Amino acid sequence: MAKMFVAGEWIDSESGDVDEIRNPATGELVDTVPRGTRKDAEMAIQAAADAFPAWADVPFSQRGEILFNAARLIKDNEKELARLLTQEQGKPLRESVREIRRFVHTIEHYAGLGKNVRGGYVPLLDRGKYGRIIKLPLGVCGAIVPWNFPVALMGNKIAPGLLAGNTFVVKPAGTTPLTALRTMELFYQAGLPRGVMNMITGPGGTVGQEIIENPTVRKIGFTGSTATGKRVMELAAKELKKVTLELGGSDPMIVCDDANIDRAVSAASVGRFYNCGQACLAVKRLYLFESIADEFIEKLVAKVQKLKVGNGLEEGAMLGPLHTAYQREEIEGQVQDALDRGAKVLVGGKRPEGAEYERGFFYLPTLLTEVDEASRVIREEVFGPVLPIIRVKDFDEAIEKANDSIYGLGSSIWTRSLRRAEIAAEKLQAGYTWINSAQIIYDELPFGGVKQSGLGKEHGYEALEHYLETKAVVVAADV
Repeated sequence: MAKMFVAGEWIDSESGDVDEIRNPATGELVDTVPRGTRKDAEMAIQAAADAFPAWADVPFSQRGEILFNAARLIKDNEKELARLLTQEQGKPLRESVREIRRFVHTIEHYAGLGKNVRGGYVPLLDRGKYGRIIKLPLGVCGAIVPWNFPVALMGNKIAPGLLAGNTFVVKPAGTTPLTALRTMELFYQAGLPRGVMNMITGPGGTVGQEIIENPTVRKIGFTGSTATGKRVMELAAKELKKVTLELGGSDPMIVCDDANIDRAVSAASVGRFYNCGQACLAVKRLYLFESIADEFIEKLVAKVQKLKVGNGLEEGAMLGPLHTAYQREEIEGQVQDALDRGAKVLVGGKRPEGAEYERGFFYLPTLLTEVDEASRVIREEVFGPVLPIIRVKDFDEAIEKANDSIYGLGSSIWTRSLRRAEIAAEKLQAGYTWINSAQIIYDELPFGGVKQSGLGKEHGYEALEHYLETKAVVVAADV
């Protein structure tokens, strides 16, 4: 049985209760983990608070060296970690490898900033006075991580936060804690002091709520649904905590009449069906200029039909299962709503048949056309392998429809026109826009949504700023 990690020690829950972690492709038991309680979370928060003063006094460059050491160890254990991730999450093994590498890259990126953090100096505020701008860590931070990318999205929070000198209590998703726990162990092997990072497994309504409400915790980094993010913000506001919220999305992709069709088709397929469509930044609405729609759809259907669905541990599997039975039922409900409103299924639209699929939460990659824009697949976030296709007459209509959403996380456009690209970059209401590019996140650029897709930034130097307090100091030189 796996255990929780507090103050450098493996512990059980004070309740003695455990939760089962099962492979979503087979239903097989992978391991069990403690079902943490509020008391367990309090203990972890206290351990982080006790460790904070000493960690905050470690120079940035030395904190960066520890992060570099951790990245090396994680890289050395890539195969073990990737296999464990596939077992608990369901994604194909090659995608798990990419996620571990993405995590390593994020850790290395912030480690590399360790010698580049700067404050400020303001001369001659007044006669004989100058000003200093000091960057200080916040204190204890909470990281609440979802199940779709349980390692990479943890890295988005802990890498800048640890470099900044904060200590952490991490709550992984209840269904995907195992790989995160193993990486926690590797961080300590790399030299992280006791108590600097702690991990408590258990329900969000107990463990997560304690982390959010406890006044010792000064910052919450959360990735999850918009509805839950609103609740996190409401609870955190009672203590005026800082929050970074990376929430839901319904990302539009626009393909203009002058686009490179083959490259755009490939980007649409990968962008929608990677991780079985369970990504905040997945392509979730496809807008095609009428003049190229038929050609595009024909090529996309052919590509989607070649996607092999299967157990993520099996050779050649390109789409694993949905993560839970609930996720599949939600997708089926959204598709049925679209069909009831007149949509047509081009490919997929059902569960795959065969004995190898009976115990897992599999669903075929699905393309829908003639979709009513009041349908749930347009208005809601679709967290699974379903892509609605909408024809538009021109650029203006595409931008208007793309922005007609409560979400504003990512967006993309495919065009050879510099003018169209520049207008789209400014007019698309999203925190991230790709122009003639697949949906790849870069640590060098800030990432965060607008509208109901989030608050604050992850990645980039901006993420580091979210984990630092800025203090002004006035110094009188004449004494």
